[in-house]
Amino acid sequence: MHSEQNTAQHQALLGLGQALERQGYRFVTGTPLTHERVNARAENQQARDLAGVFGWSRPFTAQVVGDELVELMRAGGVLMQQGPQLSSAVRWSSLGDKLFVHSRYPTVQTDAVFFGPDTYRFVRAIDAFLGTPATSTVSRAVDICCGAGPGALCIAQARPAAQVLAVDINPRALQFTRINAALAGLDNVEAHYSDLLKNVDGEFDLIVANPPYMLDTESRAYRDGGGELGAGLSEAIVEASIGRLAPGGSLLLYTGVAMTAAGDPFLAYVKRTLGDPSLAWRYEEMDPDVFGEELLKPGYEQVERIAAVVLTVTRTAA
Repeated sequence: MHSEQNTAQHQALLGLGQALERQGYRFVTGTPLTHERVNARAENQQARDLAGVFGWSRPFTAQVVGDELVELMRAGGVLMQQGPQLSSAVRWSSLGDKLFVHSRYPTVQTDAVFFGPDTYRFVRAIDAFLGTPATSTVSRAVDICCGAGPGALCIAQARPAAQVLAVDINPRALQFTRINAALAGLDNVEAHYSDLLKNVDGEFDLIVANPPYMLDTESRAYRDGGGELGAGLSEAIVEASIGRLAPGGSLLLYTGVAMTAAGDPFLAYVKRTLGDPSLAWRYEEMDPDVFGEELLKPGYEQVERIAAVVLTVTRTAA
């Protein structure tokens, strides 16, 4: 029965995404701080359109979305009652020509699935990497900490003959990835539970990851990077990945780094760790200052800025 219920919810959420596509729905998701500030405006206390309901996570009345969407939300288990009003337990965001379902604002749940500015930068980095001649052959790829699946779907669309795995420790993330892949019409994406690469075998031509990199006192999986200044998971991904790269294969890691007066601690780690002559690497600071509001939180007293960086590691072809 539980499996049947999950299948029914999956189909209803897929149907909700399809209905939103038919209605021309689009929404670009900003940072949580932007979301908070825009929603705090007096005129934004209640949703008046689909973007207000499924983008800004505002309370709404059934008339705003219509009977079809209300029923799909109810069947999908995402219709929430707030007094006399309703709200959506999920958001839908646009990325290129695709819609992605993910968690509502605010993302306070321990199993929340985040989607925002980091997602757009991450996919842009993958697109740029796949546009180079050296990456024409990708037969097997994996997206670690896949979240809602944007990295995996980006690869699957660009390399339709490839087998693309999407792995995460969050079952909700895997559920959303499967829905998003089905909505995009991509049948070469497989979502699997795995802590890093522990539950998947073999080598990969491409490994991508956009892991959590914040210090989070609530230990929410989508935010908490662990280790010193949130770098623990990024370092673990590097160490888990380099031994799983096929000849000529690459790791593309998008992450955030807490910069201090002493410099870039993650770059120092990379230099210490990637001394193997069979590994060529490139390190780029994509955005020098992201999520500045985090600097007000405990643990960041000595941090001067948080930078978005991309590390690319390629194993020399045999």
